[in-house]
Amino acid sequence: LRREHRRRRRNPALVLMTAAQTAGRAGLPWLWLSLLVIGIDQASKLFVLAQLADFSRVPVIPGFFDWTLTYNEGVAFSMFRDGAGLQRILLSAFAVLVSIGFAVWLTRLPRHDRWSALAISMVIGGAIGNVIDRLRLGHVVDFILVYWRDWSWPAFNVADSCIVVGAIVLVMAGMRSEK
Repeated sequence: LRREHRRRRRNPALVLMTAAQTAGRAGLPWLWLSLLVIGIDQASKLFVLAQLADFSRVPVIPGFFDWTLTYNEGVAFSMFRDGAGLQRILLSAFAVLVSIGFAVWLTRLPRHDRWSALAISMVIGGAIGNVIDRLRLGHVVDFILVYWRDWSWPAFNVADSCIVVGAIVLVMAGMRSEK
């Protein structure tokens, strides 16, 4: 005798609703990392502002790495710094819109895609950290200087580092998922 088991059919609307609820919450816990990045970024900038004179340099690893205090009124490598005060608002608005887009993307990530969630959270935290500076001070505080002999990389901060590392991890995660 062959016994057949009948599977109960699930309501497709219920299945979709449950999947949407699960996916929507999967990435949101990663926003704690964005808040942590913002906190560390702002704390480090407050510390540097209190400890260093404008444009001074304190060697950490002589010939390679210094603490310095500089201000960036533009974006990466001081691009768009010569515009009127409007660029501050436009750059901040753009960064907020990109962060919102990334936050929406974060909510739609599958629960197992931890590398992408990590990367997106770092980018959001870094972008908002710099927006806070732009709106509060009118410029971004940079204080990490890497150089070698006559060559130097433009000064940067914790937020910039998180944006770059997050972008690299996001590209690597994307390449990994394509395999």
